Amino acid sequence: MSIVFRNANGWLLDACSLVDKGVQLCNVTSERKAASGKSYFKCYFKHECFQILKSHVSVKSSCTVTTNDSAVSDAALQRSENKTTVDCKPSKKRKRKRNDLNQGEIDSLAFHHKIRSAILEGTKSLVDAGLSCEYLSEVNNAREDPLPSQECNLAALCDMAKELPLVSEHGEDPVQFIESEDGCSTTHLDLFTQITENRMDFAMEVTLMGEKYIIPPRCAFLLSDFARMQPLVGYGKFFDLIVLDPPWENKSVKRSGRYSFLPSSQLKRLPVPLLASTGCVVVTWVTNRPSHLRFVRDELYPHWGVEVLAEWFWVKVTRSGEYVFPLDSPHKKPYEVLVLGRYRGCGHHSHSSLRKTELPMEEQRVIVSVPSALHSHKPSLSEVLRPYVGADARCLELFARSLQPGWTSWGNEVIKFQHVSYYTVEPTDEPTDTATGSLHGESSPHFSLPPPTPD
Repeated sequence: MSIVFRNANGWLLDACSLVDKGVQLCNVTSERKAASGKSYFKCYFKHECFQILKSHVSVKSSCTVTTNDSAVSDAALQRSENKTTVDCKPSKKRKRKRNDLNQGEIDSLAFHHKIRSAILEGTKSLVDAGLSCEYLSEVNNAREDPLPSQECNLAALCDMAKELPLVSEHGEDPVQFIESEDGCSTTHLDLFTQITENRMDFAMEVTLMGEKYIIPPRCAFLLSDFARMQPLVGYGKFFDLIVLDPPWENKSVKRSGRYSFLPSSQLKRLPVPLLASTGCVVVTWVTNRPSHLRFVRDELYPHWGVEVLAEWFWVKVTRSGEYVFPLDSPHKKPYEVLVLGRYRGCGHHSHSSLRKTELPMEEQRVIVSVPSALHSHKPSLSEVLRPYVGADARCLELFARSLQPGWTSWGNEVIKFQHVSYYTVEPTDEPTDTATGSLHGESSPHFSLPPPTPD
């Protein structure tokens, strides 16, 4: 089950289950079939990626932060008020006074105080429900298995592919298909200049550029960088939901070099108005930097013709229900912001937007989940947003690093977390009725849940 619990404050998600739903039946390579003697296989995203067992109560910096409010149970909440202590030891490399705050830090602190009570209240109610149904529980003496590690060179390949001519320049079909009849042969596929689709109702293990990937059912993707989005625009589809996870510029990214960032001003060049249907829901993941939040609300969305409707918060907790970072840490926070709106420009009507009625969007909601330990591996929002876009909505993710059943995805690392090294692939005797999953699928409860609070 992907939504463990829902109430008036928001949702408690099982993020790993959301990934697993779409790959429970998989057509694998002929080599794997021959080695096992089985025809049917099921896949699971490696669950050790979601085994976040401990809260990071100490922030590695010149200031060590300790707090007693990392847990959100009643006892922890009673201890939380006025018991956060900050032991600052000025670094020898910094001459800045420890009590000095720049304008960005002052803005961050003001924003945190503004939303703190909503996050505290919403998280407590959802974590209490998770503890009650034993989805969340104290984990003692659990073994922390090593995370899968796969060197990703997709972004570099996209950069090299800029020299390739687009298929549209030669009058060719901009869409290509992964076929299953020929043993998942994919040597002919051009991932950089064409949309690639899996039209099957099951996942497929395919070999792309010498590496094996698990491709969910009924999905499409384009592997390209920011300058090569023409095939997506020429795809001819208009979407009812567009989710963006931009590579925001920040000091941590600059220091680590983990991925290339994009200046905020460049985001205005994204062709969202050319991809959005009338009333399309637009959702943008935003870092906790107030300047980025202001940019999305005051510049980016108005530039696209998107009306800002809500700010929701993704709160990250451990398997036992503690915040992954202290709520009042002056450095890393245990939450991220989502800005939601609807496209009000001169959009196109999709097959679903013609007949759907817009559901009012709550101004603040909390989404609680155990996060992936893999960097930038966000939880799917498909089931949370289904009531607001309709069961048959066309969905698009921009700057994606993974694929979702029934969705179209674009990015220069769009299949990164589809690499087979992140999955456990097991033979099974026959398909099950839960083999495929998407925005359209229903989930069956796995836990005995307390009744939800009426909205």
